[in-house]
Amino acid sequence: MRKWTLIFVIAVLAGGGWLWWREAPVAVTVVAPTRGPAVEAIYATGSVEPGVMLPIASRAAGNLVELNADEGDQVVKGQALARLDDTDLTNTVQELDARARFARLNLQRMRELVQRKVVATIEVDQARADLEAAEAVLRRAKAQRGFMALTAPADGLIIRRDGEIGEFIPAGQAVFYLSCCAPLRVTADVDEEDIPQVRVGQAVVLHADALPEQVFDGEVSQITPKGDPVARTFRVRIRLADPAGLRIGMTVDANLILTERQDALLVPSTALQNDVLWLVADGRLHRQPVRIGVAGALRTEILDGLPPDALVVATPSEALRDGAAVRIRSADTASQP
Repeated sequence: MRKWTLIFVIAVLAGGGWLWWREAPVAVTVVAPTRGPAVEAIYATGSVEPGVMLPIASRAAGNLVELNADEGDQVVKGQALARLDDTDLTNTVQELDARARFARLNLQRMRELVQRKVVATIEVDQARADLEAAEAVLRRAKAQRGFMALTAPADGLIIRRDGEIGEFIPAGQAVFYLSCCAPLRVTADVDEEDIPQVRVGQAVVLHADALPEQVFDGEVSQITPKGDPVARTFRVRIRLADPAGLRIGMTVDANLILTERQDALLVPSTALQNDVLWLVADGRLHRQPVRIGVAGALRTEILDGLPPDALVVATPSEALRDGAAVRIRSADTASQP
């Protein structure tokens, strides 16, 4: 008899403990919805580059013997930047110049002899042809010598120099790179899944790790029609409203704005469980399905289903039950271990 009595008492105590545990208030931290901007954007990474970058190279090979400009220099159109060794070509020009002078004198002499009827007129024609040929060869040699001098094709900034005095420079190898003719821009790589939502003129907000306190505004100026099948990205060029502070080659984060609402109803993103919020009213929990809008890492927009004055459980657990009693704790208490 005593045995059954003991079992009954244990069962009653266990049942009471279970009921107490079930009905005990759950401690939760609540937050109120806020109003603020909700921005939906496509994220991409890019780099700052010149609007136009011109390589400056020699059309002939030779040793670099003179440098008149360096990286960071502002130059003007026609300014001499460097020169390759042109000694052989200079000697060739001098030789051809002497031949052209002789041909000119010979033509003058033939004209005098024709006037004195010593030679036939055809001799003048031959002398004239010889002079024209000599002058053409001379002009070509001077042009080839001119190729050994590198000059600025436009006003701009030297952003790179490849070459040292005495170094052999092959024909066509760039010695300088000139940024000119257009302001800085950003080229970003956008995933192929997002590119259908990108359009020319779309607003862009940019941030550079090198300038953490600055935000740069821009807009999409060009979308490449052909993507990269390996990286599965499309190149998008972004025009900057004010590139001050940015430098060529800097990495930037670009957010291409899709939707922006200034007075959206926002809750912490941690408060959502599969499009459901837990609300506290009259000391009880209430499960509230909602329709969400722009979802961000920190805050999410609620389009429908949430009263603006509601109290929302900030970080709900899987154990919450609809109708359960709750005890609201402060954020300071919730942060304590």
